[in-house]
Amino acid sequence: MTDMTSGSNASGAAIEPSLHRVMGPWLLLLFIVGDILGTGIYALTGQVAKQVGGVVWLPFLVAFIVAVVTAFSYLELVTKYPKAAGAALYTHKAFGIHFITFIVAFTVMCSGITSASTASRAFAANLSGAFQLNLETGIGISLVALAFMAIVAAVNFRGVGESVKANVVLTMVELTGLLIIIFIGLWAIAAGQGDVSRITQFATSPDTSVFWSVMAATTLAFFAMVGFEDSVNMAEECKNPSGIFPKVLLAGLFITGIIYVLVSISAITLVTPADLGEGETPLLKVVQAGAPNFPLWIFGFITMFAVANSALINMLMASRLVYGMSREHVLPPIFGKVHARRRTPYLAIAFTTLLAFALILFVGEVPALGGTTALLLLFVFTIVNIAVLVLRKESVDHDHFRTPTFLPIVGAICCAFFAGPWTGRDPVQYKIAGILIGIGVVLWVVTILVNRATGVKPADVHMEALGGDGPVN
Repeated sequence: MTDMTSGSNASGAAIEPSLHRVMGPWLLLLFIVGDILGTGIYALTGQVAKQVGGVVWLPFLVAFIVAVVTAFSYLELVTKYPKAAGAALYTHKAFGIHFITFIVAFTVMCSGITSASTASRAFAANLSGAFQLNLETGIGISLVALAFMAIVAAVNFRGVGESVKANVVLTMVELTGLLIIIFIGLWAIAAGQGDVSRITQFATSPDTSVFWSVMAATTLAFFAMVGFEDSVNMAEECKNPSGIFPKVLLAGLFITGIIYVLVSISAITLVTPADLGEGETPLLKVVQAGAPNFPLWIFGFITMFAVANSALINMLMASRLVYGMSREHVLPPIFGKVHARRRTPYLAIAFTTLLAFALILFVGEVPALGGTTALLLLFVFTIVNIAVLVLRKESVDHDHFRTPTFLPIVGAICCAFFAGPWTGRDPVQYKIAGILIGIGVVLWVVTILVNRATGVKPADVHMEALGGDGPVN
């Protein structure tokens, strides 16, 4: 975990070094775009199409709007408190209740695990589709996903040095795959192939109106927009964060939003909603339909690379957040142990990996895992939008971005709305989220008992240090 304390102590005896400010606007932009792009659009386009039909682009657009509104709240907070923190810090500053802060931090951790599990499933499906391994949809895909997650855990245990500049390369690979889809779609449309009229066709059901179909699909599409909140953790490493962050974050959101809409239009033009919604490799089908001579393994490799990167980053985040919470005495101290030789939090890695294994084995399906990630984050985003308004009473000694007051209100209402069961969200997502948060509450109680037994008092718990990255796509 990043140490949130900096500056001098009360006696002026020591000054903590600050992070090196190396990120200008272009590096920050690529970091943000890279965080948002990934598993969501690669894996869930077909499931969104199954919900709404040809207007598959519309739920992505609605999710984009909700993300932008919430991004304004993050912008005020990150420019007001330009530290390498996250939602947990903002929650603690706003409410000062340790349990609420812990739940937010644990929820962020869980969203990272569900996101990584989604990516592992997508990796296995694309491996099978691209290289024609003909794995059975059930156990075969699950076994490959488990093996992939085990490799991620091994890399995590070995230790990974993350670099912002390396993220540029990863972003370009992910972006290349989506640009290939857009190019294939536009080329096919220009050649008179496909059916452009599908983009205005809604799926109809006697039991569900068009409005609620779009709302249900948006709960899935929102998973494709997560990642923008992760950029707040780079604030301390940005040049003039209060000046460049607002423009760059909004630019990154708009770029990804446009890409998602264009990918959706290309996909539905070339593949029917029914075919697009079958299986877990929707964009591979688009390549097959629009460019049958294009080497399918190349696109499959790009997809696998994109989702593999997402899984690794998310599991790194989740394990380090568990480690940080343990060191702050809000999770059992056993998770704070570091391997003597590798210098990595091996028990935290084991704990988060076992949770991922359980999700892959007992949940498995991409829509359920991706939808749960969105559900968990919508809860966090609701809290963050409220925290902005609460923290208006606290002033800081530097200029910062201030969002119009109505936006956090709209953001809180929208995020709470999309987290509700009335949207048609699959009930299994609430079960998964409830079990995960329930595990956190049990561990919280265990930690309290351990703290009492070992003499650790609540005043010793400095929850301002809780932060950690949010999940990426």
